[in-house]
Amino acid sequence: MSTDTAAPPIALDRQGRVDYAATFAAMKQFTLERTPDTPDVLWICEHAPVFTQGIAGRQDHILNPGEIPVVQTDRGGQVTFHGPGQVVAYPLIDLRRAGYFVKEYVYRLEEAVLRTLSHFGVTGHRVAGAPGIYVRLDDPFSHAALTGPRPEHDPFRGLGKIAALGIKVSRHATYHGVALNVDMDLEPFSRINPCGYAGLQTVDLSTIGVQSTWEEAAAVLGRKLGTFLAP
Repeated sequence: MSTDTAAPPIALDRQGRVDYAATFAAMKQFTLERTPDTPDVLWICEHAPVFTQGIAGRQDHILNPGEIPVVQTDRGGQVTFHGPGQVVAYPLIDLRRAGYFVKEYVYRLEEAVLRTLSHFGVTGHRVAGAPGIYVRLDDPFSHAALTGPRPEHDPFRGLGKIAALGIKVSRHATYHGVALNVDMDLEPFSRINPCGYAGLQTVDLSTIGVQSTWEEAAAVLGRKLGTFLAP
């Protein structure tokens, strides 16, 4: 490949704890204003407690939000929760320049999370038709693959969700992204049907026995995303 057309590495921007609504507005504006020459960037951040609803999200999946605000977004997927102790990654990249399509982009996002979990000794799993990454509740460190078809009435039997994924692509440019639960208050997930699935258990690294700081998990996920989203 000619070095004249190769995309530059994705720049990492560690933002710390930032307001969700302001960040949502900023990434929309970034995407609206970007040109074919705009460098790609990966925002890594953390949010105060907030429920975010996908563009086709159903109101009945928000059971009891209480004092936690609900923000309507333009990403795919249903409702999820963001809060302290969760690493949120927003890749703002030009897929046409990167050289791959949306389906592969989602695969690469998930692969970066799987490799991040592997760094901590955890085996993550994909579930067909349900974007995000899951772990075995009985043994999250088992390297055994999920085998056989999942029961239609309970595709998440024995699994807990540890990372949520919701994206938007506009004019071949991505925003929104992926959230990895590290060490957070998981109670708000009980106030919603996470990602539209009633009764889906949500876990974080802490509850499955992995002690990590937000900073360490953010650094690992940032590196893995930088690697797997590269052209």
